[in-house]
Formats: sequence, structure tokens, C-alpha cells
Amino acid sequence: MNNVSQKQEKIYFGLDISQKTIEIFALKGEKGVSFGKIPNNQESLTEFFAQIPAKPETITVALETGTHSAWISRLLESRGYEVIVAHARDLAFIYKGDKKSDRIDAEKLARMTRADKKLLHPIKIIDKKRQEDLLAIKARDLLVKQRTGIVNAIRGFLRSMGIDDSTYSHEVINDIYSELPQEIQENLRGLFSSLTAIDNNIKEYDKRIRKIAKDYPETKILQQIKGVGPLIALSFVLIIGDPHRFSSRECSSYVGLVPKRDQSGEVDKQLGISKCGNKLLRRLLVQGAQYIMGPFGEECDLKDFGTRISQRGGSIARKKAKVAVARKLAVTMLSLWRNPEIQYDPHFKSNRKKQCA
Repeated sequence: MNNVSQKQEKIYFGLDISQKTIEIFALKGEKGVSFGKIPNNQESLTEFFAQIPAKPETITVALETGTHSAWISRLLESRGYEVIVAHARDLAFIYKGDKKSDRIDAEKLARMTRADKKLLHPIKIIDKKRQEDLLAIKARDLLVKQRTGIVNAIRGFLRSMGIDDSTYSHEVINDIYSELPQEIQENLRGLFSSLTAIDNNIKEYDKRIRKIAKDYPETKILQQIKGVGPLIALSFVLIIGDPHRFSSRECSSYVGLVPKRDQSGEVDKQLGISKCGNKLLRRLLVQGAQYIMGPFGEECDLKDFGTRISQRGGSIARKKAKVAVARKLAVTMLSLWRNPEIQYDPHFKSNRKKQCA
């Protein structure tokens, strides 16, 4: 630790984090020091920074987004350090380097932090309470994926045996077990048994999510929109965190529902959505948009907006309509959250046109 001077000069630390170790590089003025690797756990990290002879306000620590970024950033912030969590996806300078190693990555993080923090595309880390509540939603999402995989596998097996599965929906496929021939029942018993257990666990998570949603009154405000239930509302509140954190455009961009941009000179390409940000929230918003545009969705401005786009024709237009409604749904939810005193009007635009007529 003697490599770090006693003078209270700004020190920039770069942490390259892997599953088992943390590579640490410190930059002070023009002098860089590699501290090598320490075990990736709270005890080792606390012990390391306890030996740094510098005031907390002189230390800035940079690390990339990843599995461990949330708890590490909270731990270091509790010591009074400034912590920058860099968006790993936007750091091609690091992950596409010709000479790449843990030490070099840590050094690059430290040097970029000293040069300009905005180059790291810093993100805001979720607090511990919201992270814990979000676990229920993530666990449910994993079970839904597993259920979908099992159902698709069962359908494939039945089709291979010449059994028509076209009339079986995801919801009722578990009920057809008793109708299958004895030999097929015996061979698929494990899959149907797993499917039943997963269905029951998903229902338990639905109850848990409704219970957690009661701790966040703003979810009730968002559920004024038909198509937004406790799952989507709670996910939106937990992941966004602060309704004043983004503008409407920034919110759509955060969940990856805005088009990518590739413009140079006279060329300005039309590209698909960026798909950056939180995948779970983006998927749930699209599911909400599907419900709104589907047969059970009520007539509203959102549905009219999607219908106008889908009427351009073809499956591509329908896909674009779904994404566009999901994007507008995110903006509408953010607006309702910011203005809880305003009652949601599903026909706001049409009613305003009547008033102006």
C-alpha cells in the first residue's frame, strides 16, 4: 500500500471483476499502480480499501455492470467513496481491445474515469430493497420460460407421434394428459409432473408479487391502464426507481424501445430498436402492448395508435405497431407516475379533439 502517496490527491481506482477475483488498478496523477487480484468477496474488498491511506472524498472507484456490481457499489459508497458503474455494453474500447487482460481492463477503467466520467456511460444502481423485491419477478420470469420450453417440447413429441396439438393452448395442455395413450403417458409423466409444479409455483409468485405491490402505492396509479397489472406495474416501479430520473424520450431509450441510429454525411439508415437496457421490463411492456391491441383490450388511444400502424399491412407492420404501443405505454406510465393527481383517461386525445371542434 506504500505505492499510494500520503498526499491527499485524487485517486482513481479501476476494478475488473470476475466471478472469483477482482483486479485492482490505481491511478494518482501520472503514476499508475497495479495491486493485482484479490478474492471477490466483501471481506477482501473491505480489508483492501481499509488500508488505503487517503480520505474517502479523494477516491473514485470505477467498475463495469455485472452480477456483482450492485453489492460492490453499495459497499464502497458506504465508505464514502464516489463509485462509477460503467455500462459494459458501451465500452467497446475495453471489450474489443487487441490486448485484453484483467489488468489492462482495470487500468482502462481508471484512466477513462480520470479523463471524463461520461465516457463510461454510468448507470444508477438499484437500492437493496428494490433489488430484493425484484427477485420475485425475476424468479417468476424464469419459471415462465421453463414452462414455455416444456410445453413446446411436449407439443413437438405429440406431433412426432401423429397426435394433433393444434387445439391445445398453453393453459390447457396439462389437462390432456389423461387423454393420451398409456405408453405416451408413462414416457411423458415426468414432463407433465414438472409442468404442474411450475404452474403452481407461478401462481404462488403471482400472489407474492401482488403482496409486494401493496408496498408501492404508485403501482395502483399505473394499473389504471387496462393491460397493466401488478406484474408490469411493479416491474416498472422497481426498475425505473425514480419517475423524475428520465424524460419521456430517455425512458423509452432506457428500455431499448427506440430505433438505433447510424448516420454519417448524407446516409441515415433506418434501423430496428436498440434492445438495450433492461430486457425484462422491455418484454413485459411488449406483453402489455399485445394485450392492449388484442381482442380483450379496451378501445383507447393506445389501441387506436397501434391499429393505425398495423393497418399499413403485413406482419412487419404488426410487429412495429406492437413495439410502438409498448414505447407509448412506457411514456404514459411515466407520466401517470409523475402526476398522481391526474386521473387516467383512455380516450384523452379523442375527447380533446371533440372539445376543440
